[in-house]
Amino acid sequence: MKLTEVITTQQSKKFITFPVRLYKDEKAWIRPIDRDIEGIFDPGVNESFQHGECIRWILEDNGVVIGRVAAFVNTITQNKDTDQPTGGMGFFECINDQEAANILFNSCKIWLQQKGVEAMDGPINFGDRDKWWGLLTKGFELEPIYQCNYHFPYYQNLYENYGFQVFFEHYTFIRDAFDPFHPRIKYKADLISQDKNYTFEHIRKKYYKKYSADFISIYNRAWVGHEGVPQISKEQGEALINKLKPIIDEKIIWLAYYKGEPVAFYINIPEVNQNFKHVNGKLNLIGKLKFLWFKWRKTNKKMLGMVFGIVPEHQGKGLDGALIMAVANVIQNEYKRYNIIEISGIGDFNRAMILVVKQVGGEIGKIHSTYRYLFDRSKPFERMKPIK
Repeated sequence: MKLTEVITTQQSKKFITFPVRLYKDEKAWIRPIDRDIEGIFDPGVNESFQHGECIRWILEDNGVVIGRVAAFVNTITQNKDTDQPTGGMGFFECINDQEAANILFNSCKIWLQQKGVEAMDGPINFGDRDKWWGLLTKGFELEPIYQCNYHFPYYQNLYENYGFQVFFEHYTFIRDAFDPFHPRIKYKADLISQDKNYTFEHIRKKYYKKYSADFISIYNRAWVGHEGVPQISKEQGEALINKLKPIIDEKIIWLAYYKGEPVAFYINIPEVNQNFKHVNGKLNLIGKLKFLWFKWRKTNKKMLGMVFGIVPEHQGKGLDGALIMAVANVIQNEYKRYNIIEISGIGDFNRAMILVVKQVGGEIGKIHSTYRYLFDRSKPFERMKPIK
């Protein structure tokens, strides 16, 4: 077996295309968009290079690629809420061979040790947690959502046999959009409706700048206290909104205000992998035309619950239920566009949000497990602590 650092264009192509051969018989797998993966490793695209670095390898056997992996360090997050400096590894793909997997894992470990870190999390992204994060450990029969990992069941053994342990899990809840909600949700909505200082509205595209600012304000107050979640700047928030513009459905993104001040958001988007699965990873002219064709035909009936946030001083008042019912009243009565809702990225450490989502309804359809490997094997392992 030969391990090679990815440096050349040809090596990068091998890195990108290896999963196509690996998953060719998997009906549920949807090929990621090539340029999305390439962008992770492009300093001109990925802002994480401003405060971090990464490396990639491919593993070949007799000239045939049998595995790939990447490792990365981020100076902003490597010491945030951890007992030791921690790096990351991800974009791991491998045949069902423990020796091959160990070569890839060891390459990450050695490189990260040279960078001064003492543990590695994986598989994670060199960037935000809402993309390419966690190992799929439940839901192999289900199609992945956009920029979400899909894996073979045997990957779990490859990770755990090496010594990785589950640090936390992300749940994806799946429900029928027209099923009734738990009475508790309606009770919360009725409770909030008695306070006329609260108002709710879905976004309108012509006011994107206003909503970008409101989103940033809420996010930085609601989420930054969570482990490993950095603040986002005005520029980052606007870039996120601009990136979502082509797919945004303004009827399913809602914000709550208290006396005119933004205090909560509930962001849903169309699940665009239902369109991207027709383009075979290519967003060239033909791929874009295919995407637009299926978007125009409105063949996508799946909605993705992307992110939920409430500023601390308005938590525990029923605002979550009120926001959920605001969206439900639209999609169940006025705008019957989607049949399925997937609510993803709910960490097992976020017990309050799990309770809210269970009240919304649906079942856990997918689990993505984030593993951690401590380089000092004598050190006690601890899972991520629950949010208080």
